[in-house]
Amino acid sequence: MGKDGSPLPKLKPLHWDKVRAAPDRSMVWDKLRSSSFEFDEEMIESLFGYNLHNSNEESKSKSPSPSKHVLEPKRLQNVTILLKALNATTEQVCRALVQGNGLNLQQLEVLIKMEPTKEEEAKLIGFKGDLGSAEAFVASILTIPYAFPRIEALLYRETFEDEVTHLRKTFMMIEEACKELRSSRLFLKLLEAVLKTGNRMNVGTIRGGAKAFKLDALLKLADVKGTDGKTTLLHFVVQEIIRSEGVRVSESIIGKINQKSKRRNNEDREEDYRNMGLELVSGLGTELCNVKKTATIDFEVIASSVSNISQGMGRLRRLVNEDLLIEENASSFVDSMKSFLNNADKHLKELEEDEHKVVELVKEITEYFHGNMSKDDANLLRIFVIVKDFLAMLDLVCRELRRSKVLAPFR
Repeated sequence: MGKDGSPLPKLKPLHWDKVRAAPDRSMVWDKLRSSSFEFDEEMIESLFGYNLHNSNEESKSKSPSPSKHVLEPKRLQNVTILLKALNATTEQVCRALVQGNGLNLQQLEVLIKMEPTKEEEAKLIGFKGDLGSAEAFVASILTIPYAFPRIEALLYRETFEDEVTHLRKTFMMIEEACKELRSSRLFLKLLEAVLKTGNRMNVGTIRGGAKAFKLDALLKLADVKGTDGKTTLLHFVVQEIIRSEGVRVSESIIGKINQKSKRRNNEDREEDYRNMGLELVSGLGTELCNVKKTATIDFEVIASSVSNISQGMGRLRRLVNEDLLIEENASSFVDSMKSFLNNADKHLKELEEDEHKVVELVKEITEYFHGNMSKDDANLLRIFVIVKDFLAMLDLVCRELRRSKVLAPFR
């Protein structure tokens, strides 16, 4: 029997093997206190109760349910769990929806998941009788006009600043990546070395005499292997760059200062050239750090996020300027939202301008290397993906050269 004296509903069984008491030995079960834990009877019934619709009339009359349910069992189970996670009373929630404040982000995220379908809403509003606590909670919220659009509006306001800040940082990172690609002296030096080397490899063929190449070719350098079966065209190009960069740095003021106090013979100088050049080339990935980060972005997702913010702003305006204008006692909520809208509208316009600017910058940098962009290229940021993959190959070759110290002798 339950606390009110009525029979408890039958629940689904848990099949287990019971442990027999051992009078000659102390067991963990001896230390348990029956009063130390209490479970939520209503929740356990909603989660594990039998569906009694198929039982006969006699059993129905003998075991009446303390309350009738409007929602489907699985839906009721979800709402019951959400209500536990909400940590707010019906009065607190209703007051917040009227005034336009008083709920935190986590509570709003829980509430929005409780939104009923049109069919469920009609059933809850039209039901005559006693509802369970979870259904009664949703029914109470529905007494407030446009309750769930209000919750959506509050959630939109709560997340707006973080969303805009994240997108702005992303656009700034893409802008920096474009600058890195355009201004990196070492990357341009690598492209020059690959162009000259490739033209030499292609002498006498239709591919020879190229003035430029698409960056995809960088990823094919490792596929061209030398006669030893190990050294690739990428190894060769990197060693040539290491040599030329090592000589350039060693002849600079800092390079000469570093070598001044040391006894210099040809072998020592070659070792210095290698070390200086290898240090520079292996640092290209760090120099192009924003390029590598940008390569991991799906720009369609970013554009969709901006669009979602814009659409959410439109829904919020309609709610405030149209839907709630004819509702009584909505002035507090409307005033609260209007002050937010005035400020948010400016930030949204700036965000859309930033998006347009970044798209143009990416098109410019792509055409800077590739000529006219292909309309078939779905990934706007593809050029950054190519460079990121090439930098990974370059890093691997630099590590191999650092370990082996086998570089071609200097001319």
